[in-house]
Amino acid sequence: MTTNDQDPASFAVHIPDAELVPEPLDPAQIVSGDPVVTGKVLWESPDGKQIRGIWQITPGVVTDTEANELFVVVSGRATVAVEGGATLEIGPGDACVLREGDRTTWAVHETLRKAYHISL
Repeated sequence: MTTNDQDPASFAVHIPDAELVPEPLDPAQIVSGDPVVTGKVLWESPDGKQIRGIWQITPGVVTDTEANELFVVVSGRATVAVEGGATLEIGPGDACVLREGDRTTWAVHETLRKAYHISL
């Protein structure tokens, strides 16, 4: 068996207290409140098409156009309304799959932190 020098070593991260960096929101996305987004990319494929990381948003209401994403909520609560689709109530321990191109409105009730995998 051979290993690829491009592959990072296996690792573990304690998500609840991982240090995150600011990811400023486009002001046009903010519907109400003063939400602040932070995050950290833990791994990205060499071609940039697969991304794994941690993301956090403080209370407020924002809109987004989604990527093909699987995430698990670690802490916090939000209501995610998918335009023309379901309204998702998400909280700690919930896994959520978002479809690429879905337009969503996130009403964040308590600061939400998630671990995610995005496929572009």
